[in-house]
Amino acid sequence: QVQVVESGGGSVQPGGSLRLSCEASKSIVGILAMAWYRQAPGKQRDFLGSIRPNGFTDYADSVKGRFTISRNVAFNTAYLQMNNLKPEDTAIYYCKVVRAGPIEYWGQGTSVTVSA
Repeated sequence: QVQVVESGGGSVQPGGSLRLSCEASKSIVGILAMAWYRQAPGKQRDFLGSIRPNGFTDYADSVKGRFTISRNVAFNTAYLQMNNLKPEDTAIYYCKVVRAGPIEYWGQGTSVTVSA
């Protein structure tokens, strides 16, 4: 079964940290990239960053220096380390997995709330 599952969301105070995980099912082979997006209430879904099999990463300017994307050796799991979280980081965080085709798979999202 093809599946992408995000986890690790929750509630945190401003200045806190969270680490999100994105796991792609083993049936998704030939992954070219894993990317993170977020969507705040009433807003569009925004790109945060991505990682390639060789470890290359790129980030949106809005999260550079605060968010870090990493992966496991098998490249079927990606992580999003979020530091110094702000109330405006409150959103549903989504993972997108891209394989050759290109074919995209999205997860259902994990909720992050940043409030005092």
